Amino acid sequence: DGLKPTLQAVQSKLDQPLPMGYCNVGTVLDTGSNISKGAFKQGDRVVSNGHHAEFVCIPKNLCCRIPEKVSNEEAAFTVVGAIGLQGIRLLKPTLGESIVVTGLGLIGLLCIQMLRANGCRVLGIDFDSSKCDLARSFGAEVVDLSKGEDPVSKANTWSGGRGVDGVLITASTKSSDPVHQAALMSRKRGRILLVGVVGLELSRADFYEKELSFQVSCSYGPGRYDPRYEEEGVDYPLPYVRWTEQRNFEAFLHLLAEKQINLKPLITHRFKLKEALKAYQTVGDKGGIGILIEYPETNTTISSNALVRSITLDKTKRKTVSSVSCGVIGAGNFTRQVLLPALAKTGANLQHIISSRGVSSADLGRKFGFAQAGTDAGSLFNDPSTNLVAITTRHNTHATLVREALKTEKSVFVEKPLCLNREELDAIQEGYQSAKNPFLMVGFNRRFAPLTQTLNDLLKSRSDPKSFIYTVNAGYIPPDHWTQHPEIGGGRLLGEACHFIDLIRFLAASPIENATVQYAQTPGAGSMDTFSIQLTLADGSLGTVHYFANGSKSFPKERLDIFCGGSVLQLDNFRTLQGYGWQGFSKQKPSGQDKGHELEMQSIITSLTEGQPAPIPFSEIIEVTNVSLALAESGHYSAHR
Repeated sequence: DGLKPTLQAVQSKLDQPLPMGYCNVGTVLDTGSNISKGAFKQGDRVVSNGHHAEFVCIPKNLCCRIPEKVSNEEAAFTVVGAIGLQGIRLLKPTLGESIVVTGLGLIGLLCIQMLRANGCRVLGIDFDSSKCDLARSFGAEVVDLSKGEDPVSKANTWSGGRGVDGVLITASTKSSDPVHQAALMSRKRGRILLVGVVGLELSRADFYEKELSFQVSCSYGPGRYDPRYEEEGVDYPLPYVRWTEQRNFEAFLHLLAEKQINLKPLITHRFKLKEALKAYQTVGDKGGIGILIEYPETNTTISSNALVRSITLDKTKRKTVSSVSCGVIGAGNFTRQVLLPALAKTGANLQHIISSRGVSSADLGRKFGFAQAGTDAGSLFNDPSTNLVAITTRHNTHATLVREALKTEKSVFVEKPLCLNREELDAIQEGYQSAKNPFLMVGFNRRFAPLTQTLNDLLKSRSDPKSFIYTVNAGYIPPDHWTQHPEIGGGRLLGEACHFIDLIRFLAASPIENATVQYAQTPGAGSMDTFSIQLTLADGSLGTVHYFANGSKSFPKERLDIFCGGSVLQLDNFRTLQGYGWQGFSKQKPSGQDKGHELEMQSIITSLTEGQPAPIPFSEIIEVTNVSLALAESGHYSAHR
């Protein structure tokens, strides 16, 4: 879409706060409905990869029960230990092999102990003499680089001139020396495994003559970054994937319980929660290895007031001029980059912002002047002073939140799509019809773009049928992205193409009679996201939406060509509108791209202020949703079925 939107997106990403930490120990306060009986129960001591907080909500596959023989302090090292353990598993050391560990930080020192427990001879390499001493106390030979020792020469001597069997790199440096040295000290067909972060300017000669293997380890093990495993709790079958993230946690805890890993020398600092900032400042200190943050011991329960679901913010910096009081549910990139800047310009009173991650809602709440930030949508629905709810969450939550908003007599704006299946659509229609003075708006923002308004004005002067060709260079999205998941994002036809169906419906000013979709058969694509939709409208107009995910980023994202009565109008990526043979119109080119988000928000606030219906008729919203659902379900739609 151009340089400016790209820079804005990058700046927005850099501006987002990140929750700190991924290693914690605590007690189970409550479990979700999908937790099988006996898996976890209240009172269990557990370790997880959750962020540093007094309360964390963790998927079941990223949590592990702590054995009785393991203390809380020891268990806090489980996630870090699993990172090293996964690297060792990929290295595949066998009893008696000689393994080098380059980089003796916390992970490196843990790896030395796990390799020793595996029956390996170990040589540790580091610049820090005190860490070399620790490695030596764990049974390793060492190379102290601060004393000028040559790691390659020492490793070759230590291995009896044969070269080492494997090298585990757990260092952090921009230099490529660790990989180069690992290759020089390895035997023929040796293995090099990278767990840390180092330079990767590899020399072919280093690897070619010895036929060395090189691999990079990914976090704690199989399942990492797989939404089905991590978010949905779908475990990999043990006979086929022996060691997953969770089972690596269990294995490390077992080593702790059997006293095969000694953590006491590695715990260099302890800080109380109120000293957390000082703890993070200590991370980069030379003497810091294992740093613990201690939370106060309490008998808190999940129902107590200690669990804060909403906080009050200082909103004195922002002036409001509208009687509309708005609550926003969702704090993702679209909310941050598009919705809130547009909504803020309307002068609406920004009352609540809700997200599943409190850090995100609090951050955006402060930036845009909200009165409240929280994680519980109930506080918004139960607030009688809030009369507009904006929903920008993942697609599978839209219908439930829309129904709840209508039930509590709130006006609703929901990002597309309205819902993901027929049952949800029926329930929304029922809720709309039973609500008092319902107001429901779906985020079909392209209707409100300035160039769309010009298009619409020009087309109103023509009564003959029109032919629309909408080309969308949608770009590639990985098949495992949440938008592609049929039960979460609904796929790209439901989740995105509805935009373009709606715009053709709007410009034709005529109901859709029939629709079909044809998909490109792309071998190995993994998802059906390149397709063409054909529309027939009641006035005889035709519409085609070419939604292509197999194009080039250098080509404009959207182009709409309209043929009518011997003339042509071309809308190029909401930057330029060109007329060909159109009497009285040749070209309109605004100063920048405008897809209508600001005018859409202003139209909503104006309608509510003046007591008018929603800017998009409810019947058209239902029509477009029906068409999209039918095409996604069966590939065909008919208004007469």
